[in-house]
Amino acid sequence: MRRIAPVAVPVLLAIADAMLVNGVGMGLELGVSVGAAVVLLVRRRFPLLVFLLTLPGLYIGYIWFAPMIGLYTLAARRPGRARLGSCAVLLIAAHFFPYPISDFELDDYRENTLVLIDATVTSAAPIALGLLMRTRRELASRVEDLTRSLRREDRLLADRVKTTERARLAREMHDVVAHQVSLISLQAGAVQVSTEDAAARAGARTIRELSVRTLEELRHMVGVLRADGGDTGAAQDLAPQPDLAELPRLIEMSALDVTYEGGVVAGAKGAKTVERAAFRTVQEALTNVRKHAPGARVRIRVDPLDAVRVEGADRSGGAGESRAGDGLRVEIRNGPPDETATVPALPGGGHGLVGLRERAQSLGGTLEARRTSDGGFVVRAELPYGRVGTGAGEGE
Repeated sequence: MRRIAPVAVPVLLAIADAMLVNGVGMGLELGVSVGAAVVLLVRRRFPLLVFLLTLPGLYIGYIWFAPMIGLYTLAARRPGRARLGSCAVLLIAAHFFPYPISDFELDDYRENTLVLIDATVTSAAPIALGLLMRTRRELASRVEDLTRSLRREDRLLADRVKTTERARLAREMHDVVAHQVSLISLQAGAVQVSTEDAAARAGARTIRELSVRTLEELRHMVGVLRADGGDTGAAQDLAPQPDLAELPRLIEMSALDVTYEGGVVAGAKGAKTVERAAFRTVQEALTNVRKHAPGARVRIRVDPLDAVRVEGADRSGGAGESRAGDGLRVEIRNGPPDETATVPALPGGGHGLVGLRERAQSLGGTLEARRTSDGGFVVRAELPYGRVGTGAGEGE
């Protein structure tokens, strides 16, 4: 109804005007008047043509609604001083001169003046109303643009507040966590120097190395959080980022029964972002093993995706297709926990696997995490090189 009413109502009013003025008997006056009313159906698409077609109805049939509605539509949709002025003159002429023209009496000054004033008002009113409605629409559009601008400014202000809060949290994290980790490193160094037990000395050295690494990564993350406008280029130089070359050291310090099968040479493709994602995947999986499956055996395998496809193709009779250098496939599989082992009371927020899945998806890959039939757990990630590129990887 909202779409039909603005089109149908003017037509019905113009038809009613034609019948009230000219009656219901068929004739030239009623014919041109009804024709002028019907063409109003397309007044929005062809406003100038429709207005011109309504003038015979005014001149011959003495109707008002159809030409006035046509002139209003023209002023609202196709404004222009020359165009509106010419159309106003045409409407005044059609209203001023009688039909037939032979009935015009030039010496009747009083009557002609009244008709001319009436015709002028008849033409000026729809033009003024049409221009008013057009101005109203333009103002509404401007207000909408201003509203969008204000909303955008509010979002920018919220982002600025968020950035400020992020910097504050970075300072808090650095002040609190760095202090505690530094104390742990100092205590481990003291134990390493004072003890005579070789096993205790090795454990203290491992704790100290882990503390130093934690401080380096904390320093890097603080730099990322405090980077202005999300530009982490300067922050990435604060600490070396781990890659596949660091996996053996990570496994050694995990104190878990791990079997590592590495089928990829670290840095062979230069895609450091993918290697870093693979490292973080293994790191989080080992952390989960320590939390939820103490004493379990762990098997870690890192292979290129093309090797995985070749292996699948061999199993299926050559149906697969290999493309060298597609990416990395990381699989961490652990067995059931040792029932005699003590479960450590380590805190957990439940966001580790979610973060790994988001990291994999940002690289165009996938991550699967599920329980196995033997009571263990498997984490499998496929990380393609496609979205990284060699140059981009080297720069990170």
